[in-house]
Amino acid sequence: MLSLDGNKGLVIVITGDGKGKTTAAFGQALRAVGHGLRVEVIQFLKKVDSGEVRAASRLEGLTVKQFGTGDFGDLEHPEPREFEMARLGLEAAWKAVEDPQNDMVILDEINTALHYRLVPLNDILSLINNRPPGLHLILTGRNAPAEIIELADTVSEIIEIKHHHSRGYPARRGIEH
Repeated sequence: MLSLDGNKGLVIVITGDGKGKTTAAFGQALRAVGHGLRVEVIQFLKKVDSGEVRAASRLEGLTVKQFGTGDFGDLEHPEPREFEMARLGLEAAWKAVEDPQNDMVILDEINTALHYRLVPLNDILSLINNRPPGLHLILTGRNAPAEIIELADTVSEIIEIKHHHSRGYPARRGIEH
């Protein structure tokens, strides 16, 4: 399937240590839905009632599925339940990519899941290489692997120059979540 304008689907990576990777991906999703595209977001490592999840539930054409425990815990030493949630997320990612109704799939925090080896890199490389030709795929999270960066059409790195968290301000509803 080709995108609405008849072009090849893009692979977009949003990575880096700064805040705003998920926000940027949801901005892209909102733009796509505004043009009548169908978007599915698979969130790895997340189980939170965030503003973007609430908004998505009100928008036709935007679906969010979360595969996290609700607690980032110690990802250097993941627990079996974190591996299980990542496995379920990977299954959902394949279903989303194979669903002919989807025009865009966002794998939120997949790079983080890869970094902590919760998901095998070869599985994501296969997903990228075997997606339908018109499907746009966005991968977010810190530490994007070089192999994924190489396959991407666009890579954006978000860096933190200044952030209110470093000055002691708490996370705020509507800003961070």
